[in-house]
Amino acid sequence: MTQILDANRIKVSSQIKQHKLVAILRLKQQGDVAPLIDCLVNAGINALEITSNTPGFEQEIAKARAAHKNALIGAGTIINTTLAQQAIDAGAQFIVTPNTNKSVVELAHQHGLPVLMGALTPTDVANAIEYKADIIKVFPAGSMGVGYFKALTGPFSEAQLIPVGGVNLDNLSQWFEAGACGAAVSGDFCKVLNTEQERSHLTKLVKNYISKLPK
Repeated sequence: MTQILDANRIKVSSQIKQHKLVAILRLKQQGDVAPLIDCLVNAGINALEITSNTPGFEQEIAKARAAHKNALIGAGTIINTTLAQQAIDAGAQFIVTPNTNKSVVELAHQHGLPVLMGALTPTDVANAIEYKADIIKVFPAGSMGVGYFKALTGPFSEAQLIPVGGVNLDNLSQWFEAGACGAAVSGDFCKVLNTEQERSHLTKLVKNYISKLPK
């Protein structure tokens, strides 16, 4: 059983890195989640994170899993094992934390889920590696800048790092040039869609992002 769970975790982690782009959804109204996911997936996003402070996040994870079987649906802002278990029970395929938390990694791995663990300082990154995080999200990356991110890849050259916070269309390629294995985007993708014009605009924006990803 352990080998099967490990294989699933490695598979999902690899798929996230292949997709290269993760959309972060943090919304105030539960009813806005599903329409946004529909638009993002139809536009080409294959990995999405619904944060735990989005109302009804568990239900929306379950709904998204049922509606979009070829997409990866994860849970974000998982700061403790209670939230992690709720996300696992809802069917999340990966777990994202804003902080380093060994117990969350252990629980997720017991269920065959990869963890994208939040880290900022070299000590954080070292801890995330020690805790066996599958991917390390440098957060808030934008506040520190691309140069700082690149500097982290020196001593941690084997770590799988992605920037979160401050990633936009203008600097997307810079993060990959600095050594990122992927990137997560919130602001540009996390929109309330009320009109066809808004959906069309977001679709075009997503396609612009995808066009800038390394081949």
